[in-house]
Amino acid sequence: MDAIGSPRAIPQVITTPGDLVRQARQAQRLTLAQLGERTGYSAAQVSRYERGISPMTDVAVLRRFAGALGIACEAFGLAPPWNVRHSQVTAPVAYPRLPPPHKVESTRRGDGEDPVRRRNLLANLAVTAVAAASSRIPVRGAEPGEATLGDALVVGLRDAMLGLGDAPAALSPEQVPAELARALSDFHACCYGGLAVRLPWLIRAGHALGAGTDQYTTLAQTYVLVTRMLVKLDEHHLGWMAADRARQLAEVGGDMLTMAEAARNLAVLARKAGWNDQAMSIALAAADDPGLRSAGRAGAAERGLLIQSAAYTAARSGDRQGMRQLTAEAAAIATELGGATLLRDHGGGISPVTVQLHLISAENSAGDPAAALAAASAITPQKLPSVERRSRYHTDIAAALGQLGRRDDCIRAILTAERHAPEETHSRPAVRSLVSGLLTSGRTTPELRGLAARSGLLI
Repeated sequence: MDAIGSPRAIPQVITTPGDLVRQARQAQRLTLAQLGERTGYSAAQVSRYERGISPMTDVAVLRRFAGALGIACEAFGLAPPWNVRHSQVTAPVAYPRLPPPHKVESTRRGDGEDPVRRRNLLANLAVTAVAAASSRIPVRGAEPGEATLGDALVVGLRDAMLGLGDAPAALSPEQVPAELARALSDFHACCYGGLAVRLPWLIRAGHALGAGTDQYTTLAQTYVLVTRMLVKLDEHHLGWMAADRARQLAEVGGDMLTMAEAARNLAVLARKAGWNDQAMSIALAAADDPGLRSAGRAGAAERGLLIQSAAYTAARSGDRQGMRQLTAEAAAIATELGGATLLRDHGGGISPVTVQLHLISAENSAGDPAAALAAASAITPQKLPSVERRSRYHTDIAAALGQLGRRDDCIRAILTAERHAPEETHSRPAVRSLVSGLLTSGRTTPELRGLAARSGLLI
């Protein structure tokens, strides 16, 4: 018997793990679906692994296929398995672990605290205090302008996640879900001022309520929303912390959808760190989780969001064909679900029109702005499910126009986004960078200078 467990030699040249899996499967006369049943993946996911669309870089994935096909671990370049239970390989936990989230507490000490320790603590927190004092939430028409709302939001989230500040007094378990619903409304409306108040409160309140399945689930959902905001604001270090807390809390609470959405956020963060193979593996493995596949329409919608995220990662990797194949797969799921926007609070929701919206970003990222504009032409902005999604539509168009050197059209697109969502347009680093580039790359106009001033880019 050879290295892949087949009694006869396979003449094809093996160049990748996917090739090895495909040839072993064919030698054993297994269909994609049959191998999927052995490994716990769908036929589509097995096909993606074989074709290299989903990279086989995760050790646990490789060991799963090795066990299912009788392939020696050494054929994949792996050491022999550490342990086998009930014919299944047990691998180390893939994710790093943080301290239990419910242990985050206020930094206040009793009167008996060591004064030297207290002085050292205050000295270490001096920078935090100065930053917080200089980033107070502005009100409409006051100085500083809306451009500082993003900074205020980051400072508030950082302090709450580090356990700085007091928990809200006189809490009831019903208050937190109601406030989370208001925060989600603020997110969809791009109301950064409301989020700067509500999200830090939700973190402190969620930890203060302590243990309980419902409390864990609500806090996990809070951290999912926090992660999405931190990604928007390019605060990726805090984003990793928030996403991992969301995942751990969702696991404890047994919330499959929130676990999947936390995985999607982790995939986004991996992609932004340049770890495209890992981002692809996280998203597609989460999409094919058996628990998600058995979660009905909501589970199917979350699978579509994860596959859509993988499509964007393929674009970032320069794989346009893979990006379009995965986008088509996500679009098919959205169409099968009936066309209505589902899971609006997860990843912006999924429907045929939201998949098309993500295609604009993916084509931009793949370096084809003309294709991005063609994708945009198929969308009626009014059919997008929220102000936040409509703002994203116009800023994605602006990015494509900027790549094509169409300055005036680019400025008009940003101004349209500003009319829909001024706080987001003025606060998001990606949009501010686009405006800054326009300022320094050619002639300026009163409209551009006004936009730059409102974004805090002109003194």
